[in-house]
Amino acid sequence: MIIIENGEILKLKHPVITTGTFDGLHLGHQKVISQTISIAKQKNGTPVIFTFWPHPRHVLGKGTFNLLNTLEEKRLLMSRLGIEYVYCQTFTKDFANLSSEEYIKNILVDKIGVKTLVVGYDHQFGKERTGKFDTLGEFAKQFDFELHKVEALDFNGLNVSSTKIRNALEIGDINQANKMLGYDYFISGNVVEGLKNGRKIGFPTANIKLNDELKLLPSNGVYAAYAELEGIIYPGMLNIGFRPTIENQTHKKTIEINLFNFSRDIYNMPIRIYFIEKLRAEIKFNGLKELTDQLKIDKENSQKLLLSIPKMPDSLM
Repeated sequence: MIIIENGEILKLKHPVITTGTFDGLHLGHQKVISQTISIAKQKNGTPVIFTFWPHPRHVLGKGTFNLLNTLEEKRLLMSRLGIEYVYCQTFTKDFANLSSEEYIKNILVDKIGVKTLVVGYDHQFGKERTGKFDTLGEFAKQFDFELHKVEALDFNGLNVSSTKIRNALEIGDINQANKMLGYDYFISGNVVEGLKNGRKIGFPTANIKLNDELKLLPSNGVYAAYAELEGIIYPGMLNIGFRPTIENQTHKKTIEINLFNFSRDIYNMPIRIYFIEKLRAEIKFNGLKELTDQLKIDKENSQKLLLSIPKMPDSLM
């Protein structure tokens, strides 16, 4: 996969372009990208994704929210989908102020040479997102490119969307989120030194610092999870929260995973965590003995759950 940064003019054979923010790269996005690749093959052309970074809502100040994917995660997922070119545009207020026609002509036509454009059913573009599919139809005639619309992907009677996935993760419904994503939700970071309280009670944990603080964390609690270190997958249980049972400490939110049958020193190593299922909410226990007893139950439940899966589920990852 070739990544093109801002402004470069491409000279490709029949570019077949799809465009969007693609936060989460969920099943709906995958459907659009799959059809883009399919159409490109039919036309002996080149499939291209035109996307933006940072997320437009952050630049335009339209509410605070967290991302399903960091930029690196999004690129990783796109590479697994078989796309050939990703044109990554820095999203600025000036870019946001381009009119619908300026966006189509200046970017898609003049810089990428669009011959076929593939968009989702609800695609909007241009200043204040005033451009709609009907508008695209007019521009397709004006600038001589084909236009294809991909209908919504239905999931249990609901259209798959990044917002619905975000909502599911925020209440800890990992199963629902993963089904809509089409892969196991994951976070990326580095192992950092913690307070080593887990080691004292027989449950040593690797503390994780996220690569991007805007990355969405599922709700606080204990999760059955997989960890990937140096390309190897390890089962474990993960806790997100403030460790309310531990006294005499600053209660900051932490992410820490207990890897089963694992004893290596992995400080400063990159790690990726895949969420499989939430086991329980975060609880304040009456002392370390009660906490330890519950952690034994959590470990047993997590091991049973992960063992019931023949291998790490097939996914984009």
